[in-house]
Amino acid sequence: MLQLNPPLPMNTPKGEGFAHILIDYGPESDLYWTVIITESGEIWTFSNREVRAAKNITLGRVSPKKPPMSEAVVPTTRPPGIPNLKAAR
Repeated sequence: MLQLNPPLPMNTPKGEGFAHILIDYGPESDLYWTVIITESGEIWTFSNREVRAAKNITLGRVSPKKPPMSEAVVPTTRPPGIPNLKAAR
């Protein structure tokens, strides 16, 4: 876990904000950014694939893509050991 100093401006699915903490769980996991959303003051943690660096004209980043909205993952199969309640009726 790393506290960012200064915080980094980020674009998130919840809006613009500043990343204050970076969490790294290791080589087989995404990086996670803890961001304070500017508009609402909410604190959210986003995976690396959900955020983008904010616009920075000096660095030539004039129109970064908006990050995709997260969609809930709906499993297509039932995990082993979980009974099908509809079939039991």
